[in-house]
Amino acid sequence: MALQSEPSLSLVRLSEVTLNVASAGPKDGTLTILLHGFPEFWFGWRHQIDALAGAGFHVVAPDQRGYNLSSKPEGIEAYHLDRVADDVIALADSYGAGTFDVVGHDWGGIVGWWLAARSPDRVRRLAILNAPHPDVLASYARRHPTQALRVFYFGAFQVPWLPETGLRAANYLAMRQALRLTSRAGTFSDVDLKRYQQA
Repeated sequence: MALQSEPSLSLVRLSEVTLNVASAGPKDGTLTILLHGFPEFWFGWRHQIDALAGAGFHVVAPDQRGYNLSSKPEGIEAYHLDRVADDVIALADSYGAGTFDVVGHDWGGIVGWWLAARSPDRVRRLAILNAPHPDVLASYARRHPTQALRVFYFGAFQVPWLPETGLRAANYLAMRQALRLTSRAGTFSDVDLKRYQQA
């Protein structure tokens, strides 16, 4: 399924980082921020952006810090959930929104849960896809080994240089396979995978 129209892409400068943002829909619509998972970027929402914008929402899908064209600050502390959640608040502020809706998938879902818990006065509605609440994530992963493997990358990515080296191996083969093996057949075309590889 192709995009009906490409969203508008822009760089939004915040106090700590600059985020690459895809946006669509009426500017006076409810601000709806879409937070992608790993190993994605705004393009992961390509099938939802048009529909939400067509329903009257002002859709904003940023590349979160560390992804694609957004800033990539040095050091693990730059990626603490508080910092990433602060980016979302600052992004909403840049659009003049006191309250906003959040949809999070995977890692973006964890950020969404964290954001709503920290700033319930700002998050009007929250929808989470494929991400357990942080209060149950660790205990559930300990009881279910397959889930532990699915979230193993959270910790593994904190090792200096190793994740980047491993993920770049064989022209990002592991990344391409992860996208194809964890989705329905045909979800990602070769062109889509090239776009992910480039990001």
